[in-house]
Amino acid sequence: MDALLSRLFSSEEEERYALDCMAYLMLVMAACTFVTLLFENVPYGRYATSRYGFPVNARLAWFIQELPAFLVPLCLVVWTSSGKTSLLPNRLLIAMYFCHYVHRSLIYPFLIRGGKPTPFVSFALAFVFCIYNGYMQIRYLSHYAEYPADWVTHPRLIAGSLLWLLGWVVNVHSDHILRNLRKPGETAYKIPRGGMFEYVSGANFLGEITEWAGFALAGRSIHSSAFAVFTTVVLASRAVAHHKWYLAKFEDYPKHRKALVPFLF
Repeated sequence: MDALLSRLFSSEEEERYALDCMAYLMLVMAACTFVTLLFENVPYGRYATSRYGFPVNARLAWFIQELPAFLVPLCLVVWTSSGKTSLLPNRLLIAMYFCHYVHRSLIYPFLIRGGKPTPFVSFALAFVFCIYNGYMQIRYLSHYAEYPADWVTHPRLIAGSLLWLLGWVVNVHSDHILRNLRKPGETAYKIPRGGMFEYVSGANFLGEITEWAGFALAGRSIHSSAFAVFTTVVLASRAVAHHKWYLAKFEDYPKHRKALVPFLF
């Protein structure tokens, strides 16, 4: 892995510059995505359409598209001279990242019950994004990120870690509720109830946004912040779309629920 990176970059300074450029490019991507999603929903799940390519089985799509977000970082940590992985703040942040993607890539896909096929274009874009972001996040944390010696006790890391943990729990619990809405053989949509779904339509999205916001707070870098912003743009749009869809489909949908932020939005 070191040999491959040495071919791509002539020096550590060049690679660090490339990582910074990737982060700023992700912020540009977030802005472009925000504008695009004002006119169209991300085409997967209930919004899937044949205009974006042939359908890929939902379970297979989730497994393959998310797997690079786990494998690329794993290679970077195991098969490169990652000097920063011996430092506790870096280890904690890397652990947060892996905790999410071990679940998302190796567990979540095999728990899916049914699920609409994913259009190929959406699947391919997600696959590329996971390679891009996995490399950016973990290469920075494992090789370049530097934190003060007392960073593990800094209020910012503590608050960010707790926020990440809260978001992770909400995300996993909300996914569990969604999976168990239907009995075996049922295909109709139902109103999700319980947990944060009592307050918002996009409880699973709120959980993931909270996760990466906490990760960005604790990580104190443009790289983690760019990922948090991009995630917020995509998932907030999806939460709003879901909320409108639920209100239109179910006459008895709870009127007090908000789309994403309890009591506010």
